[in-house]
Amino acid sequence: MALNDEDLKARMNKFVPPTAELLGQEILEIDSAAGRVKMKFLPIAACRNPMGNIQGGIVVAMLDDAAAFAAIVKSGKRIGIPTIELKTSFFAPARAGVPLYAEGRCIKLGKRIAFMEADLTDEDGTLIARLTTSAIPIEMPDHSQLVERT
Repeated sequence: MALNDEDLKARMNKFVPPTAELLGQEILEIDSAAGRVKMKFLPIAACRNPMGNIQGGIVVAMLDDAAAFAAIVKSGKRIGIPTIELKTSFFAPARAGVPLYAEGRCIKLGKRIAFMEADLTDEDGTLIARLTTSAIPIEMPDHSQLVERT
């Protein structure tokens, strides 16, 4: 039986990628029919660059997670979504110590390839970065283990 969006959000906030603690990741909203997720991030202090902002690679990691989660919820199945390419454009610095918000959208989910995008904004709604990406949807075996948040 498929989970409704609220149950799916609770499950996805419980079983997380290992980077979730590093990134301070929380899923706020899921719209599985639209293939859309909204997430909050509060990266740890070690994610700062020499200027004190969040390092660009960490910004990409947050956007990559948001985009991947959008494809996963759109699929309605247990899938992995390994990235095959991505592009990120940066528009403003991601300030450290304040919540950052990502919206991931699955543009097209096919059997062999998925196309996604994600935006990262700050508390004021300022666009920090946009990612476009494609990935290969791979069904996860029933016996595969997920990392549980403690």
